[in-house]
Amino acid sequence: MHVIWYNDTMMGVFIAILVILAWVGHLAYSLLYVEVSALNPWLYVHVLIQTHLFTGLFITGHDGMHGTIKPSHDGTNKVIGTIASFLYAGLSFRRLKKNHQKHHNSPGTASDPDYCERSQNFFIWYFTFMWRYLTIWQILIMAAMFNVLSFWISEISLIILWIVPAFLSTFQMFYFGVYAPHKLPHQGDMMPYRSRTLQRNHLLAFLSCWFFGYHYEHHQSPGTPWWRLYQKKVH
Repeated sequence: MHVIWYNDTMMGVFIAILVILAWVGHLAYSLLYVEVSALNPWLYVHVLIQTHLFTGLFITGHDGMHGTIKPSHDGTNKVIGTIASFLYAGLSFRRLKKNHQKHHNSPGTASDPDYCERSQNFFIWYFTFMWRYLTIWQILIMAAMFNVLSFWISEISLIILWIVPAFLSTFQMFYFGVYAPHKLPHQGDMMPYRSRTLQRNHLLAFLSCWFFGYHYEHHQSPGTPWWRLYQKKVH
């Protein structure tokens, strides 16, 4: 049993569950105990922590798409990936996986659903990216969750400590996982994935986007889970 917990088969599941529980636990603590006041410095700290955990939640779902949470075919990746994607913002794991595969097949091209050919402007690309993934079902699910939670939690707390961190994390993921890696110019050292990467700094890479800024390495080795990407970084 001692050996099982240290191989990738169970470690990936353990880390994924830990990220989900950290997201749930911190969100619950924040909503119940953090005072929503512009004068409360801890409010800003908790917003930043929850933003980072939201990003980790999405990347956990992302690892589920690549089958890297557990290297097996027993449905674990789909179950955990579905849970993480749904908790993030009512996202469809199946739809995300389908589009993400297209991204890996043709990164930085017209066939890439994450890429914006018509403009390299950050905000135009961001809103184009969000529009492609936003669905009416997602809006309805999030609205329903908000209204149910508002029976017990004040609306201002839900907005500041749940909605705002979720929104901020989309910028975090978009910048480090889409815009910065894949924007023009596509130089020779970015080929064949049309993807650049962060300079080697593991602390910065984790704090910025859970090692997802090591983006060339991710495209080069999509079977590597986020928590092992730093091992693929050479320079």
